[in-house]
Parts: sequence; C-alpha cells; structure tokens
Amino acid sequence: MTVMSYDVNRRRVIAVAAELFARNGYHGTGIAELGRAAGLGRGALYHYIGSKEAVLYAISKDQVDSMNAAAEEVLDRGLPADELLREMARVLVRNISDHRSEWAVFFREYRALTGERRDAVVAARERYEGYWRQALDQGVRSGLLRPTPQLLVKGLLGMLNYTYLWFTPDGDLSPEELADLFLDALIDGIRR
Repeated sequence: MTVMSYDVNRRRVIAVAAELFARNGYHGTGIAELGRAAGLGRGALYHYIGSKEAVLYAISKDQVDSMNAAAEEVLDRGLPADELLREMARVLVRNISDHRSEWAVFFREYRALTGERRDAVVAARERYEGYWRQALDQGVRSGLLRPTPQLLVKGLLGMLNYTYLWFTPDGDLSPEELADLFLDALIDGIRR
C-alpha cells in the first residue's frame, strides 16, 4: 500500500466517522458500526485510525487547525480592520458550511477527548480566538472600533460557529453573504 492510498483511505474513514458522530453522537457510535459504514474490518479500521478517540481528535483538530491557518493567512494580508473581520467571518462560515458534520462533531463532542488530545484541541481553539482578538484590537488601534470586552470574541464566534445548526448552503444566502450580514451588525454596533 502506498502512502497516498493510506492517506486517502484514512481521510475516507475520518469523513465516515464525522458523518456517524454528527448523526449518532460520539458515544452513540460503535467501532463495529464505523467499520461497517467504512467497509472495513476491525483490524483494517484500527490500521487507519488507531482508536475511536484518535478519529475524534483528528476530526476536531483538523478543523481548528484549518481555521488557524486561514486566520493567519488573512491577518498577513494587511487588510483594514473592517475588511479583516469580514474576511475572517466569511472564511469561517464557508468552512462551517462545507464541513458541517465535522463542526457538529467538534462543537458537541470535543469534550470527550482526554489528556493531551483535549489540551491540544483547546489550545488550538484558544489560538483561533486570539486571532479574532487581534483583528478587533486592530480596529480599535485604527480608530474604526471602540474598545470591547474580551468576551465579545466568544459572543462573535458563537454567533458564527453555531450556523452549523441551522444554515443551509443551498438557501437564499451564500455563507459569505450571511457572514457579511453578521459583520454588518457587529461593526455597526461597535463602530466609533
């Protein structure tokens, strides 16, 4: 087996697991059920994922790492603060729209992780929140926004994150249009 086919099969198993965990819950999905859905026996399944917790970790960490990389890229563009916030929101809502099952698993199930895995996911999530704080602080320094409490980041991200529960990408608005509506309300509310 080549490294490429291993990676493809592993990603497929993780995608199947994300669908099952999103639908049935992490604790409500058995390893046998995962193996059947992925078309793999127990031995092959463990070859690709190691353990059920390892696949939960991969689902959770991959999404947060992806958003951290995207936030770093957006921050590096040197955009004005309002465009920076807007672009970060667009990227987040698009990612949630494109990976609804993974985000459902992350938001509902990451607490089932233990030890270093949980610590790594929490640290990655806190890093992501820090990028949003940087963007808001840039808006304050530029004179566009008034100072806001630290908790505003959690409220803003809560507003955007929980779109996984109700947003449908084939509805009236694109993910980017929805993000813009949310950011209009936020920026207008804290504009100097």
